[in-house]
Amino acid sequence: MLRRAAKTTEKVFVRVLPFIKAGITERQLADRMTEYALELADVAELAFPPIVASGPNSAGPHAEVTDRTLETGDLVTVDFGVKLGGYASDMTRTFILGEPTETQRKIYDSVYRAQAAGIAAAKAGISCIALDAVCRGIIEKDGYGEYFVHTTGHGVGTEVHEDPRIGKKSEAVLEAGMVVTIEPGIYIEGLGGVRIEDMVVITDDGCKILTTKIPKELTSL
Repeated sequence: MLRRAAKTTEKVFVRVLPFIKAGITERQLADRMTEYALELADVAELAFPPIVASGPNSAGPHAEVTDRTLETGDLVTVDFGVKLGGYASDMTRTFILGEPTETQRKIYDSVYRAQAAGIAAAKAGISCIALDAVCRGIIEKDGYGEYFVHTTGHGVGTEVHEDPRIGKKSEAVLEAGMVVTIEPGIYIEGLGGVRIEDMVVITDDGCKILTTKIPKELTSL
């Protein structure tokens, strides 16, 4: 059911991508995603209110949707999930409207590499502290450590946020069969933010990504 919920979330992303452009508001985009999700036969509810954070609003890791109009040059973070059969999904992508600036490219690349390293390191037996350190270490080395202000990830199940928490204070160790998110981010006030999030299933020798359809390379819309 978690796998199906993740794939359903991807379907909504695919359908909404053409509408992420300058001129639409955050609220219009969030409403459209909700509408698309609830049109799908198996979806009775969302896992959480959609997050669409554009431009300076994307500098808030837990931003709420506003009536701000998306503009060329904006970073746009979209965080969305549904519930299927009582099980949740959670996925985030960040897009750029138009051509990115050098700074936007740098922070995106830092988050992209941190997330890739976290996915490569995730497996049964690794501590949540160690996995968090893998992602956080890359962002810190790039000079953006102070702007990574939340944990690297969390469990997903019947609730969208469950234990284990993948952070620098967690005492948990990952076990095969757990489903967790890996979602490092950088958030700079006045500039914007980047977060890339996937759900993964922990295995004995690695992990399997459940959200694979939407590319994670920097995408200009």
